[in-house]
Amino acid sequence: MEDLWWSDEQAEYIRLRDQRYPGAQNIEPGWTVEAAQDPRRVVRDPDPKSRNRQAMRIIGYSHTAGCVLTVICTRDEHAGVTAWRTSGADLRAYLEGEGQ
Repeated sequence: MEDLWWSDEQAEYIRLRDQRYPGAQNIEPGWTVEAAQDPRRVVRDPDPKSRNRQAMRIIGYSHTAGCVLTVICTRDEHAGVTAWRTSGADLRAYLEGEGQ
């Protein structure tokens, strides 16, 4: 996905994750763009955990971050909503090559 973008407000939101979730990794928007462009990424469209089905989930590797990230963005404009370091079932899906 080439067109993922972040509003200033949402970019600040992911940069300050540790203020809301002690011990969480803060996320740089550029890392999420790398994850969204990962050729091995897993895309869930729509995001199965989204309440209103207007979001999509992208699971991909960021070389700069050195980890797999989960990125939530809007389905229509690909505007970033939130992102975090991937774990659990999403990490398993990525590692098992579900996106290929």
